[in-house]
Amino acid sequence: MSVGRGISITTRVTLFTGAVATLLTVLLALAIMTAIDHYVLENAKEEISAAGGRVAAEVEQGRVEYPLVGHPGRNVQVVDARGQVVASTPELQGKPPMAAFAPKGKHVTSSVVCGGDFPRRCEIVVAQRAQRGNEQWTVYASSPAIPVWVDPWVAGTVGTGAALTAIIITYLGLRTAKASLRPVTAIRAELDEINEDSAGRRVPVPPTTDEIHDLAESVNHTLARLHTALLQRQAALDRQRQIVADVSHDLRTPMTAMRAEVEDAMLAPLETNVTELCTVVLPRLNRLEAIARDLLTVAVLDSGMPGEEELVDLSELVDSELSARPPAKRVDSALEPGVHVLADRARLTRLVINLVDNAERYADTVIGVVVRREPDGPHADPPYGTAVLEVVDDGPGVDPDKRELVFQRFVRLDPARTAVAGGAGLGLAIARQIAEAEGGTLRIEDSSRGARLVLRLPLARGE
Repeated sequence: MSVGRGISITTRVTLFTGAVATLLTVLLALAIMTAIDHYVLENAKEEISAAGGRVAAEVEQGRVEYPLVGHPGRNVQVVDARGQVVASTPELQGKPPMAAFAPKGKHVTSSVVCGGDFPRRCEIVVAQRAQRGNEQWTVYASSPAIPVWVDPWVAGTVGTGAALTAIIITYLGLRTAKASLRPVTAIRAELDEINEDSAGRRVPVPPTTDEIHDLAESVNHTLARLHTALLQRQAALDRQRQIVADVSHDLRTPMTAMRAEVEDAMLAPLETNVTELCTVVLPRLNRLEAIARDLLTVAVLDSGMPGEEELVDLSELVDSELSARPPAKRVDSALEPGVHVLADRARLTRLVINLVDNAERYADTVIGVVVRREPDGPHADPPYGTAVLEVVDDGPGVDPDKRELVFQRFVRLDPARTAVAGGAGLGLAIARQIAEAEGGTLRIEDSSRGARLVLRLPLARGE
């Protein structure tokens, strides 16, 4: 495994192609040589059979003419019915029959005989019958056996062709591997150039429909997601910086005012009225406490920590909060009883308080609070119906193009308000975050006058 890791894909593909090409060409060369050998052997047997057949025909006619064969290196023996050599070519004069086998019937029989009458070599021997009177004589004809390679020139030609074929196939495999991996090289080079400053760049996609094309597409999709995540992270960092700046400003303003009041009191302690000093300082302390509480709530919500779900009667909760801390403005409420939701009571209470505080801050004379349920049906979302809380004020309202802006953190559309009366710009942002954490929505919807904030939450099952 460690050896394979040190070899490039191109080299591995080339080695594999070369090995397979060599194996296949060797097998092909062996098949060709076997076919040539078989063809030459059959031709040789036919020639030997023809030479022996001519002698057998002469024997059957009662005569044998010399020379028995005219081909150099070919031998013939005529053996009578008693196994005695009657006639033979000069090389086999005085020698016993060249083979011990006899033809079967009228068929010609052949075999390769090594040694015996042919020392240090092998011969192809063909035996056939010759009818001499009432006797069956045998005519043996032979010729030197053909080697497997047939002829050095033929073997060299086939071997050279096989080697050239293997080399060409290996070279083509190398070219194909390089051409196939060229897009990968381009993708890698482009990836090496991509950094945080050029996150929008993409790798080249080859004009093919293969796996490398799919790889390039996947890489580009991944880069697009990373680019989006990078932009989101940058936006989050920008928001964090802005939040830090806004919080610093909101904290510094009341603290500076309190310091000034305390320093004045210390410079003239005899002229300082403690009650008046507390009256001035206490609202600013309340503001600091509210900012700290809001920041803690934002941190908890951002952590994704789930709330404790319980069955909450939304109408009862709203009525309880309006009774416990009645707003300075007149409140007209219409609370439908028995509107139950599954939610964290503490968070839902904070949401209601934030909505009422926001309406109180901007209302001229009256605040409207409505709790109702929207009927369920085939198009209801969720399927069990929806609990609706509407908080309406008769103030200046919110322009349609700024309705989403007010739900952003530290966004305040009333720069002229005082630091004591105004909020930190977190109330509506926290309210929407709580609504979404409980599976609902919080939006500003159309109203004849003022702002109309509408909270929608899933009704508890069975309601």
